[in-house]
Amino acid sequence: MVVQNPFATVAKLEELRIVEDAYLMDLLKQCPVNNNPAWLTGIQQQAAQWVPRLRLPNRHHEEWRFTDISNLLATNFTRSQSPISIANIDSLPETSQSRLVFVNGIYNSNLSDISGLPNGVYAGNITELPEIYHDRISKYFARQHGAEEVFTALNSASFQDGAIVWIGANIELDTPIHLIFITVTEDKPHFAQPRSLVVVEKSAKLTLIEEYIGKEESVYFNNTVTEIWLEENSKVNHTRLQLEAEKSFHIGKSAISQARNSRYTCNEINFGGALSRHNLEILQQGEQTETYLNGLTVIGEEQVADTHSIIALTKPHGTTDQLHKCIVDDRATAIFNGKIFVPKAAQLTNASQLNRNLLLSPKARVNTKPELQITADNVKCSHGATVSQLEADEIFYLRSRGLNDADARHLLVDAFAGEIIDRLPLQSLREYCNNYLSKRS
Repeated sequence: MVVQNPFATVAKLEELRIVEDAYLMDLLKQCPVNNNPAWLTGIQQQAAQWVPRLRLPNRHHEEWRFTDISNLLATNFTRSQSPISIANIDSLPETSQSRLVFVNGIYNSNLSDISGLPNGVYAGNITELPEIYHDRISKYFARQHGAEEVFTALNSASFQDGAIVWIGANIELDTPIHLIFITVTEDKPHFAQPRSLVVVEKSAKLTLIEEYIGKEESVYFNNTVTEIWLEENSKVNHTRLQLEAEKSFHIGKSAISQARNSRYTCNEINFGGALSRHNLEILQQGEQTETYLNGLTVIGEEQVADTHSIIALTKPHGTTDQLHKCIVDDRATAIFNGKIFVPKAAQLTNASQLNRNLLLSPKARVNTKPELQITADNVKCSHGATVSQLEADEIFYLRSRGLNDADARHLLVDAFAGEIIDRLPLQSLREYCNNYLSKRS
């Protein structure tokens, strides 16, 4: 019997920690922050003090045990630069009337268009934020829960630019606001840190589209953070499209805070990236709060896509409903870990969570872990997960109706994905995602 040397294991972990610390500090040092207003400089300096005390995750951490970031750590990234020029974007024409476009993390005014927004609505970039908004924004920016998580802190300490959206009280905005983050090729592997803050005041309404696009098949790393604040009786329908290039790394954080009577819907679509992870964290801070999460991950080849969600219900009469679907082909791996917390104070809540997975290849993998943690005693809660393959009898039935084998499989896959795509708020979004899905299959 071979006995492992515990001291050798400790030494190996210590060596790994030193390498990770150096890697993290190298990313931080490449992004010096200059000429920012005082309110923002203070926030970034505080985050920069957190970063050296934090550790990059590895598979020894429970929350990351299925997600290996060693390929990310093996790549030397340099800070991305905004290109001098870029061709027009091919995106969603019907949703792009009001849009903020960022190229390699830097605002591009030539591609952006906010001319149609009404009074009481502000949309722009952080570095050009009017002084009248400084005090208001400072009360929300980097104030969400989870600010000391390592990738979030790194973004807060060293992002170069970001999007600000402010919807005034009682404004029901009919036109969606579209945040587009484009990454274009550079000579060396590069990284950017897109940042967004969205504040929707009392009794206001917003449709928000957040999109990440990789224009070239280059190696890059996007470390993204989006904060959304819903004040009392407000509504946000948020669609997040992750369409990164196939060799890219994407780690994203969405932190949402909901006040009383607010309603938040997130439609999450993940198609791109060699390695992607989205941490979706929602805090219900008022009574009669509603949260609806619709997710779709479609991956193939050797892609790894990880979705971690946390929903904390803290007051009575809260509602949450989550459905996340994964379609996994080839040697790809999908991870889903959803947590719903229902403490004793959250009586009379209704919470449901379901993860459904479709494996198209014998070598495709999924790791799923839906969780409910309940201490309240008067609630209605459920959770579950399924893993399945295409049924032979369903394919046989479709072939008996004249379809060939490939078309039969595509039809079944489209039907599986359609339950999520059909929930998208705009017809143009639904067509956009269906077209993207058909190209992949």
